[in-house]
Amino acid sequence: MASRDRIVGGADVGEASADGRRGQPVVRGDGYEMNQIDQGQSPPAARAVELTKMYGSGGAVVRAVDGVTVEFARERFTAVMGPSGSGKSTLMHCIAGLDTPTSGRAFIGDREIGRLDDAGLTDLRRDRIGFVFQSFNLVPTLTAAENITLPCDLAGRKVDRAWFEQLVAQLGVADRLSHRPSELSGGQQQRIACARALISRPELIFADEPTGSLDSRASAEVLAFLRSAVSDHGQSIVMVTHEPRAAAYADRVVFLTDGALVGELLSPTADTVLEQMRKLGS
Repeated sequence: MASRDRIVGGADVGEASADGRRGQPVVRGDGYEMNQIDQGQSPPAARAVELTKMYGSGGAVVRAVDGVTVEFARERFTAVMGPSGSGKSTLMHCIAGLDTPTSGRAFIGDREIGRLDDAGLTDLRRDRIGFVFQSFNLVPTLTAAENITLPCDLAGRKVDRAWFEQLVAQLGVADRLSHRPSELSGGQQQRIACARALISRPELIFADEPTGSLDSRASAEVLAFLRSAVSDHGQSIVMVTHEPRAAAYADRVVFLTDGALVGELLSPTADTVLEQMRKLGS
């Protein structure tokens, strides 16, 4: 096996591993071939091929992401975990088109990020990707309702009112729609951010530490909603988190150390995630 294992999850992610075990680390070697697209099957929601991101130069160079090859399956909830500084947020930002890799390739569905010009990249992020961040990133001068519909407004698209009503009801914010962010609790702001991410029904949602600023109750509410977005609405979600309890909501967890993927868990629990993190020295 090569010194850097490549972890790849196909359409069977979230099911038992090949030998029938659940909640166990699975490491796939360099022999994997990404052949499902060649066979006419739908591409994964996102993938990276030998992705590298370096900062600095000479002796001070830092390889934040170190030759990562990974897939994120459609209609699955994947968590990305690792010690502080492991490169998990950098990896997500490169795949999402928020940052530019030093080398390698990143795809959203069948679109290669590196082949898009600025306008094409803006269109892809607006039309095919939703984002949920730790800091909420709501527009302070807009009401909650206006923040939710902002992606549709920017794209010049009519809001699906039935979908809007379903989202705000499920998130429990129907009575807060006329309020501005400063009038909302942290949990309410994050639920508004979740609704904004889903309002245009994007192919994929990236969530970067979405519960990092929330208390335990608000965290559970947001995570339960993300889980239902996958289970009930067929959404695809990639979430960066450092919390084992948050990762337990996912179908699959992939682990990074020093910018490289080192293993994964299928059907994780908080205990199995915590044990794996301990082995990685977190």
